[in-house]
Amino acid sequence: MRNRRGNPLLPLLLAILLAGCSNAGYYAQAISGHLAVLHAATPIVELIRDPASNPALKVQLRSVQAMRDFASSELALPDNDSYRAYADLGRPYVVWNVFAAPALSLKAKNWCMLMVGCVGYRGYYDKQDAENFAAELRREGYDTYVAGVPAYSTLGYFPDPVLNTFLRFGTLEAARIIFHELAHQVVFVQDDSLFNESFATAVENEGMRRWLAANATPEQGTAFKAQRARKTAVATLLQDYREQFRTLYDNDGGRPPDQQTAAKAELFAALRRDYAELRASWGGYAGYDRFFAADLNNAKLVSLALYNDLVPAFEALLASRNHDLPQFYRSVIGLAALDKAARHDALSQQLPLAIAIKRKAGGTMSAISRQER
Repeated sequence: MRNRRGNPLLPLLLAILLAGCSNAGYYAQAISGHLAVLHAATPIVELIRDPASNPALKVQLRSVQAMRDFASSELALPDNDSYRAYADLGRPYVVWNVFAAPALSLKAKNWCMLMVGCVGYRGYYDKQDAENFAAELRREGYDTYVAGVPAYSTLGYFPDPVLNTFLRFGTLEAARIIFHELAHQVVFVQDDSLFNESFATAVENEGMRRWLAANATPEQGTAFKAQRARKTAVATLLQDYREQFRTLYDNDGGRPPDQQTAAKAELFAALRRDYAELRASWGGYAGYDRFFAADLNNAKLVSLALYNDLVPAFEALLASRNHDLPQFYRSVIGLAALDKAARHDALSQQLPLAIAIKRKAGGTMSAISRQER
């Protein structure tokens, strides 16, 4: 794990001093936005003791305390001040991420930032700022997607609080997010979002499996399994279509752009039809309808790939370590020390085992991290 020493504000302030004019404003909003989040936080123990606190909130926070302790005692995740305070931000999301991809490509546009390296999104604490930036990118010819994000990790540089933005979805969702975000404090590799998010999702999945086995009521277990089944089905659908889009863009690149654009529209129409057929099997559940709305585009496809594509390989690696999480973390830390190509090649070697596990389980192992609401 990382050793977090010194004042964590110093590198952030230095970022503003070193940034060009085009980046200074972005870093300034990031710093002020996160400081506002920290300022809004109150220790959970104080809120539980306070007679004026909302009784329903107290019940949720007691559950969160148990989940947070479970994360360290049973999942070997960092035992620190993260997720031991609560903040109500008065809005539905903490940040809004902007994703972008060329009109005829699934190669995500990346932005490079101090401390985290290059990532396939850019986050804003104000939704309108995110929309304005997305509009600029669209004028440049990019497909764009603005996604509300309920949580993020500062990688242990700050004590990240529990937020209303994800607690509003219930304590099981809070557990999932806490496990995921704490995993980023164990391993985080600059310039490899796919590696980072897939690893954290694999930890999240293992954490939820253990938490539900030890603590869930039968009703909670049933509801979570249904949710996971929907996520799995949508992830599989999108993964299949991403391959079709890659074939269109990569192998048919010699076709005139207008023909590729027409084929792109037909393929998205087919994706919507297949989603409608899948949705019909859910008995009226409509949680993914907004994602599959009329603005479905390349940016939406690449946004989900960050959280899914390497999850089966990580889960196979975990299984090969007999689900011993400390041993698994050591293996992942070893992978993180490799260069990107070697790292991904080593993970790809886990895929035959992942396929065998998938067949034994009777389904895919992928999961969508933040889309079902």
